[in-house]
Amino acid sequence: MIERPDLEFPEKFDLEEFENVCDRLSTMSVELDKQFKWPAKQLNEIKNSAVQSWLIPKEYGGLEFSSLQMTWGYTRLAMGCLTTTFVLTQQNGACQRIIQSDNADLKSRLLPQYARGERTATVGISHLTTSRQHLKTPIVSAERVEGGYVYNGFVPWVTGACCVDDILIWATLPDGQQMLSIVSTDSAGIEPEKPVSMLALNSSMTGPVKLNQIFIPDKNVVAGPVENVMKATSGGPGSLTTSALALGVAAGCISNIEKESLKRDDLVPIHENLNEGFNAIFEDMLSLLQGKQENKPSLNAESVRKEANSLVLRSSQAYLAASKGAGYISGHPAEKSVREAMFFLVWSCPQPVLNAALREFACLID
Repeated sequence: MIERPDLEFPEKFDLEEFENVCDRLSTMSVELDKQFKWPAKQLNEIKNSAVQSWLIPKEYGGLEFSSLQMTWGYTRLAMGCLTTTFVLTQQNGACQRIIQSDNADLKSRLLPQYARGERTATVGISHLTTSRQHLKTPIVSAERVEGGYVYNGFVPWVTGACCVDDILIWATLPDGQQMLSIVSTDSAGIEPEKPVSMLALNSSMTGPVKLNQIFIPDKNVVAGPVENVMKATSGGPGSLTTSALALGVAAGCISNIEKESLKRDDLVPIHENLNEGFNAIFEDMLSLLQGKQENKPSLNAESVRKEANSLVLRSSQAYLAASKGAGYISGHPAEKSVREAMFFLVWSCPQPVLNAALREFACLID
């Protein structure tokens, strides 16, 4: 259903094997959803296909995918397993900022290990994009000491803190300047708390992390101290990565509706319309990445996210309705898809995108 882009991939990337990995992840996804367990088996599958090295530059042993290749890959992978893909985005979020860092030693030390899958990472920067950023006292504070910094505080949302090797953490100094640093999860004073129970993606093991007098050596500073340390970095709320994952989940639902339509003619127009909607949004997303939106001046990352969110919510519920009572039973792919679709209402969801969803729910369509 998700057409392969007309692109040349690096020789080290086996496209056929990647497709097989996505299919295997899809088969395992329902069982994974029932567990409160880190997706180690799934992550090993993508490691064998070098997926963890997509983002990393070739000089550090990575495949250095283009943004077009990355976005297609994220969409296809999310069609197979949203949880696994989400975990990957968190590692890539950390890698992205290390790649952009001026700390050459840190890049040469960590990026090759991430590319080979020998070391794993996640991000602890959610407090920068939630209501907690407006608190008078920084939720994570940094203090300059000899040879580095000391972090104290609390990060409310960290994926896989109890399972990965490194966390990229954002902190604020007394003068208001900000910084990003890599914190090893075996550092003294780091305390991952019990992961929270969520509507979906519980195997991402997402939960809070306490930071008690954690020493950060200068060699582990990724950026800063500066004002608005995240301003110069790409990604963030509303980025196309999030939209790609939403479209991947939608694609899985639409594909399953197509299978049902082979037995029920009444579902044929339902599938056709949803599939047409998917293709249009996917094409818009790729056009935006290629800078080909001349004929659509209103096309931007936010507009794509609005449409992707709407589609994943509608297609998942259509899949549930098409599955009838069976789809409502816990463990059915349809009910899992409905819960996963709700994730995009809360994950890096800018207020205009949320407002658009609320207006759609209330039938206040512009």
